[in-house]
Amino acid sequence: MAENRSRLAERLRPYRVLLASRARAQMQYRASFVTDILGTVGVGLAEFAEVWVIFHNVRVLGGLDFTAALLVFALSNVAFALADMFVGHLDQLPRYIRAGQVDAFYVRPLPLLAQLMTSDLSLRRVGRLTVALVALAIALSTGGIAWSAATVALVVLTVVSGTAIFSALFTTAGGLQFFLVDGAELTNSFTYGGSYAAQQSQQVFPAPLRIFWTFVVPTAFVAYIPAVAILDLSDPYAPHWLAWCTPLAALLAWGIAGLCWRLGTRHYQGAGG
Repeated sequence: MAENRSRLAERLRPYRVLLASRARAQMQYRASFVTDILGTVGVGLAEFAEVWVIFHNVRVLGGLDFTAALLVFALSNVAFALADMFVGHLDQLPRYIRAGQVDAFYVRPLPLLAQLMTSDLSLRRVGRLTVALVALAIALSTGGIAWSAATVALVVLTVVSGTAIFSALFTTAGGLQFFLVDGAELTNSFTYGGSYAAQQSQQVFPAPLRIFWTFVVPTAFVAYIPAVAILDLSDPYAPHWLAWCTPLAALLAWGIAGLCWRLGTRHYQGAGG
């Protein structure tokens, strides 16, 4: 057992070194670092303000009151902020492809995806994550939840699986960028568009969109479906047992992400064409 741990620690050592160096580089210029964090806090507060303004004018929307909507907002934003912090910079892949920098990654000993994921640790997104965590704490404490071991497990499972789902979407977008170097609008539609859809009650969408955000791009599993189960709400299209399928949705999303990444890297032939 000790030998296996030692081998695992040795394999993870290059990643720890890379991430630590990226973190130190970002914090070297403190004024810029603080400004970036305040900017992401502003983004989180602006998104929260949208929820507050809507429910300041209507008591219930899409089967959710303000507390339920706040829980959906918080779960989706925590998951997206975490995924964006660690893999959101895969959006920069088209720039690497145009500049021929992808070839440099191939000559290094680490896998290409691992290098891209550790090429930048976006600590500035801690601001948005902080706003989401505060909103989550408020929603969980004021939602009248019947707490149990199963409820706690579902909350933790939701955050982990939701982060995995958004990470898979970013990876899928990265794989597609090998084919669509100038197609960021298409990939952003299901990464950032999926983030926005995950913050909403799925009942506000028409049936085709609800099917799309549940079974094609499974952002409904990130927050809305678990929130229905956590708050013991009623939705005939989101039975409570479905919330426990969130890890399965994450696995399926990563299966598609892995396929897209494999196809994309095989399609790439180098900066020379």
